[in-house]
Amino acid sequence: MDSYFSFIWDLFSYPLGTIGSTSVTPLRLAGLIVIITLTWWVSILLERKLVQFTHDHQSDAAQTHIYGFIRLGRYIVWMISVMIGLNYLGFDLGSLAFIGGAFGIGIGLGLQNIFSNFASGIIIMMERTLKQGDFIDLQSGVMGRVSEIGMRYTRITTNDNVDVIVPNSEFTTGRVINWTMNNDTRRIHVPFGVAYGVDKNKVKEAGLAAAAQLNGILDIKGKEPDVWLVRFGDSSLDFELVVWLDRALSITPQITQAKLLWLIESELRERGLEIPFPQRDLHIRSGVLSIKNVD
Repeated sequence: MDSYFSFIWDLFSYPLGTIGSTSVTPLRLAGLIVIITLTWWVSILLERKLVQFTHDHQSDAAQTHIYGFIRLGRYIVWMISVMIGLNYLGFDLGSLAFIGGAFGIGIGLGLQNIFSNFASGIIIMMERTLKQGDFIDLQSGVMGRVSEIGMRYTRITTNDNVDVIVPNSEFTTGRVINWTMNNDTRRIHVPFGVAYGVDKNKVKEAGLAAAAQLNGILDIKGKEPDVWLVRFGDSSLDFELVVWLDRALSITPQITQAKLLWLIESELRERGLEIPFPQRDLHIRSGVLSIKNVD
């Protein structure tokens, strides 16, 4: 039995090479894997506990601020664990030439985008212009709620519950509309048209009645619903229902507009107000049929 354990020990202690003055053995490689894996698992567990703690004891605004620092701290712990593991294996971390050279080689081999996304992730977390839970609209057309901010990517969940992975560099180089950055209320304009000759006061009455039926439409001093006549169109009088939304409606603007249009159509129909449609005049001259567009 002793000879068996001695054989196993000799096998794991067999030198595979040297790094500096340190002999690299299977046992040291296993130790490196254990150090990194254990630290990785502990950092993830600690992050979950801290997120849960802030969720239970902090306000929503404080949670979004703390989340960025917790996630950044997780990556710092990972980097420290890798450095400790490499030092255990025999790498001399007193000199940064090795690390700088590795970054240089990686960028030279086509990792510019990865490095750019990594740097953008740090900028996003430090500036806090983007927080978990924000509703955003990107220049690329992606619209949804921020579910996760990582070092390389940000996960956006659309209103159809589709997760979109967006590289962090898009947030620092492109246009980003943050609907819920500093304020939970937003104003939207819902366009609709009616036929010429209708009573404008009845149109306004219909628009306000539609707004009153949807929970989440604000009706406070300075943020009352209103109906604006904005344009004399080719076939219609063009109006806009202007309303302020609470946070629940702000993060679903397309759904909110669809609901308001449904209610507006019902209110217009109830009051006998005609919704316009394109018209054409037919003129017959000398047996030739001509069509005149009067839109």
